[in-house]
Amino acid sequence: MKFRTEVDIKASERKINVEDKIFSIGSCFASEMSDLFQQGQLQSVNNPFGTIFNPFSISNAIRRLHDAEYYEEEELITFNDEFISLDHHSSFDTRYIHQTLNKINAKLEEGNSFLQDSNWVIITYGSSFIYEFIPKQKRVANCHKIPQKFFEKRLLTHQELTDSIYNTILNVKDICKDDVQILFTVSPVRHTKDGMVENQLSKSKLITAVHEVISGLENCHYLPVYEILMDDLRDYRFYKDDLIHPNSQAVNYIFEKFGEAYFSDEAKDFIKENFKINKALEHKTNDEKDPKYIEFKEKLNERIEEQRQKVKHKIFNSYQL
Repeated sequence: MKFRTEVDIKASERKINVEDKIFSIGSCFASEMSDLFQQGQLQSVNNPFGTIFNPFSISNAIRRLHDAEYYEEEELITFNDEFISLDHHSSFDTRYIHQTLNKINAKLEEGNSFLQDSNWVIITYGSSFIYEFIPKQKRVANCHKIPQKFFEKRLLTHQELTDSIYNTILNVKDICKDDVQILFTVSPVRHTKDGMVENQLSKSKLITAVHEVISGLENCHYLPVYEILMDDLRDYRFYKDDLIHPNSQAVNYIFEKFGEAYFSDEAKDFIKENFKINKALEHKTNDEKDPKYIEFKEKLNERIEEQRQKVKHKIFNSYQL
C-alpha cells in the first residue's frame, strides 16, 4: 500500500565529481542548496547579485557577469540615506557610494572568474512577476522596501520569459567550459503575498517557459524540485513555521535525491564524510585538556587531513589542524 506519490530525479549520464565547480543563481532555495554544496566541501559560488527571483533579472545578472561589466555611480539610486542597485539584493546597500560599488563589483569579478571554469550552472527561478521602477522606467530585481507607489508590478509575458531564459543559456555557454551542464529548477517557495492563485499562475508560466526553451538543447536539464515538494512532500510538516519555506528536512531530502542522480560515487563518499566532520566540529567541551577530548580532536584532525589529500582545492579553510 502506498501513501504518497514519490517524485524521482532522472539519473544523469554526466556526474558531478569532487573537483567540479558549481555556480548557482536565483531564489533563496538556490542559496540553501549551495550551502549544502559548501558543507560538502565542493567548489561553489552562489548568487553574486544576491537573491533574485525572476528570469529577466537573472538574465541581466548573467549578462553583466559574462561581460564583466562593472557598475558605475550613475546606475545607483539613493533611498533612506543608502546607495542602492536595483539589480541587486538589499545586502549590497551601504551609506557610502564607493562601498556599495566595491561590494557589487568585487562579487561581479568573483562571479566572472568562477563562471569561466564552471562545470555546472544551476538556475533557480522563483517568480514570473517583475517590478518596474517608474522614475527610471527600469525593470528591477529587488524593491529594497522603497514605497510601492514608485513601482508598477506585472507578470512577464511568455515571450519575455523565453527570451530571458534563452539569452541566459547563450551567455552561460559562451563564458563557461564547452561541456557545461545547465540545470534549471523552479523554487518550491510559494510567493503567497502575490496571492495563491497568482503564485500558481506565476510558477506555471516559469515551468512552461523553461520546458519550451530547453527542449532539444544540449546539456540543458530540468530538475523537478518544485514537483518534489508539491507532490512528494505535500505535508506542512516539511515546511518552516511560516508554512511557505521548506524546512531543513525537506531541503536535505531534495539534496539527497539530487545527489543520487548527479553525484559520482566518489563525490557521494566525499560529501558524506565531510557532512560527518562538520557535525563533529560542532562538538563543544568545557575542558579542552580532557584526555578524551584531546583524543577526539586528534582523530578529527586525521579525518580532515585524509579528506584534504583527496582534492586539489582547499577544504575546511576556517579549520586549523
